[in-house]
Amino acid sequence: MTRLETGVRAPDFTLTGADGAEVSLAGVCARATAGVVVYFYPKAGTPGCTTEACDFRDNLASLAAGGYEVLGISADPIADLRAFAAAEHLTFPLLSDDGARVAQEYGAWGEKTVGGSTFEGVLRSTFVIGPDGDVRSAEYNVEATGHVARLREQLLG
Repeated sequence: MTRLETGVRAPDFTLTGADGAEVSLAGVCARATAGVVVYFYPKAGTPGCTTEACDFRDNLASLAAGGYEVLGISADPIADLRAFAAAEHLTFPLLSDDGARVAQEYGAWGEKTVGGSTFEGVLRSTFVIGPDGDVRSAEYNVEATGHVARLREQLLG
């Protein structure tokens, strides 16, 4: 599996969000003064993904004040993302990567074991993309709990 490294150009994408709007990485990079946090999560509404999404939600104002925008990506259908965003009051874009093409391009797709079953799926991963479109940070297999606080410290000091 190919993994992104710091300094390489992030693969651009355009995906549909929970609200039905199309969102492109290039467009978000163009308006983000410090960068874009792109995080991949396995499944909307599951405990770990809810913890992570709510942590991003609760830290969104400080990240935005630091010039960062946040995009959450999963292979879930738009209807599931819409329900997840509404249930958890998520105000940042949740994007549907149906078919996991973007997750594969980012190296955020692979073999995982959950509850004794091994299968392929989205690997919880987070990337910081600079306004120039280059990867500033690439983290794979991050923990849902405490990840956002550590990321915020790294980005905002």
